[in-house]
Amino acid sequence: MLSLSLKALKANRLKTILIFISLIFSITSIFLISSISNGVISMYSNMLKSDGDIIITQAKISDTFFSNVDATLIKKIEKFKEVKKVSALIVGASPVEKLPIVAVYGVSQNRFENYKIKQGLYPKKGEVLVGNSIYESLKNKKNIQIADKNFLVSGVYKSDIGFENGGVVLNLSDASLIFNKSASMLMVNSSISANIKQLIKKIESLSKDIEAKSTQNFVDNYNQFKIIKTSSNLIGFISFCMGLLGIVSIMSITVNQRKTEFGIKRAIGVSTKKIVAQIVCESSILGILSFITSLFISSFTLYFIKNSSLFHGYVNGEISFTLAFYLFICSLSMAVLGSIIPAINASKIDPIILMQGDKI
Repeated sequence: MLSLSLKALKANRLKTILIFISLIFSITSIFLISSISNGVISMYSNMLKSDGDIIITQAKISDTFFSNVDATLIKKIEKFKEVKKVSALIVGASPVEKLPIVAVYGVSQNRFENYKIKQGLYPKKGEVLVGNSIYESLKNKKNIQIADKNFLVSGVYKSDIGFENGGVVLNLSDASLIFNKSASMLMVNSSISANIKQLIKKIESLSKDIEAKSTQNFVDNYNQFKIIKTSSNLIGFISFCMGLLGIVSIMSITVNQRKTEFGIKRAIGVSTKKIVAQIVCESSILGILSFITSLFISSFTLYFIKNSSLFHGYVNGEISFTLAFYLFICSLSMAVLGSIIPAINASKIDPIILMQGDKI
């Protein structure tokens, strides 16, 4: 069966190449869309997970960019015996020089240790720490302007998280003046023996204006992550359908041109199942080869995006084993579904009609 399928693919090279290209475009687009959306979610969630077991935001707020939490709650929360550390973070964005948008992080003093210094010192009031990828693109490396305020560059840091590596970090008090808020969120690091659910209740009892969640629960239910995943799945589904439509069209033409071959096989007693199985086998081979090629192309493209100075680390992609397995099944399904309908139609036609050259 395999040898017959390979011979058939070689005999119909043009159609084989067209199907192969159609599969590659569809699978690669799904790969890139899914991996980039996963990368964005992973970067932001890793940033949040790096500094706490509980995240506190403003109650009934749709996004952390709009959240405003009273930073004075830190002292009250630190009094709980289950709490080891409480840090504050302001998340914002601002243009810097010619860069249209740069992530800005206002952090409490105890969070500076999260940023590994590459050169210089941690910032004092009126100073900023600049991410490595941003620093390399700055013309003026001594000071930068954020909103309407000028800051001295105290040092450069490097982070494995693209969002942070492409941002600037400053003191919470300075960020508070720029974005007119006390803190976007508070992050609580608890002791190992702490009961997270009970600690959350104690924290929420401090103010009716706050909402506390475990970090994992926050990440799982964050609205922006849901929007990114939904959009990614929708675009991926459209790519799948477009690829499937292309394969069905090309396979219909291919099968139609091979009607004499199928007619002879039917005449000498080859069953419908065997004819269908051969065509499905041909498509499966193309599906597997397309998946391997798309995986290579996607990996190369994501590597380029990750290391390109054009994106400053904000765009990153992750091809997980789960995603690769899902797209392997997707590739086979696309190839098989695209070929099975034309194959069944061809195998059911009377061999005399097939050999006479009538249309399928």
